[in-house]
Amino acid sequence: MLNGTVLVTGGAGYIGSHAVLALLDAGHRVVVVDNLVTGFDWAVDPRATLVRANIEDDGLVRAAMREHDVRAVMHFAGSVVVPESVSDPLKYYRNNTVASRALLESAVVCGVRHFIFSSTAATYGTPEKVPVAEGDPQVPINPYGMSKLMTEAMLRDVAAAHPINFAALRYFNVAGADPKGRSGQSTAGATHLIKVAVEAATGKRASVSVFGTDFDTPDGTGVRDYIHVSDLAAAHVAALDLLVAEPTRNHFLNAGYGRGFSVQQVLDAVDRVTNMKIERHLEGRRPGDPAELVADNRAILATLDWKPALDDLDTIVKDALAWERLLEQRG
Repeated sequence: MLNGTVLVTGGAGYIGSHAVLALLDAGHRVVVVDNLVTGFDWAVDPRATLVRANIEDDGLVRAAMREHDVRAVMHFAGSVVVPESVSDPLKYYRNNTVASRALLESAVVCGVRHFIFSSTAATYGTPEKVPVAEGDPQVPINPYGMSKLMTEAMLRDVAAAHPINFAALRYFNVAGADPKGRSGQSTAGATHLIKVAVEAATGKRASVSVFGTDFDTPDGTGVRDYIHVSDLAAAHVAALDLLVAEPTRNHFLNAGYGRGFSVQQVLDAVDRVTNMKIERHLEGRRPGDPAELVADNRAILATLDWKPALDDLDTIVKDALAWERLLEQRG
């Protein structure tokens, strides 16, 4: 167990709030730093301390690190919409790369020893083979992926120069919600497929757009590896335990299940779970979207004390749908 507090950036957001729950459930002390631009203060479990600040605000971040005896950082804050990164790349280099640089400097100055980074499979670009492994070429095809890859490079260099170790988890497609109904994806205008689909199932959208039907995949639609957000949160806690146990080692790990589903297969699952038919609109490809992204997840299974507990597409959809209905009740 870590002797100190974990600082979670973006802990009022989707994945970050689930990581906060997993950390607290495991007995860790947690302080959240979030500017609440896309996050929600009510999404932060009351057992954690919330500091409203930008992660590049050195004064506030370092004061929080010192006041709360922070020994580890889990970094989720950033921008995540691939098409937006193509149309507004400077936003992504500012929010994902420049801000991460400031956070890393604060961690070094304050003597933080462990750093877990929310990276992405988008760093691989269009992979030469599928499933894609950690040692495969990283050639991002959009600014989102490049902004994350640049942060991975900073982490590697900082760990070589200072007494800090890290784990960079390269997420594939994160979906679902806390099975206990404590958190879920709440951002308005979200672009994640399962979120969009359950919004359509609950009447918040009239239809779901299928972007690209001519990919080199079995049914022509994009194939992705979907991981339940609570499994992903558990992987972060396991990664922290490993960094504490082995303070001189660093890790790059794919976070996925090792199998993919097409857009049409995901929508079929939503139809199955809801016992209704969602209207689908077939549209052209979006810029920056590869045909297929599936994880080779052997490394994370071999490295961490972690096994997926929610590896089932219908379960992911059911949990996402349950959360969407809870949001309706909240108004």
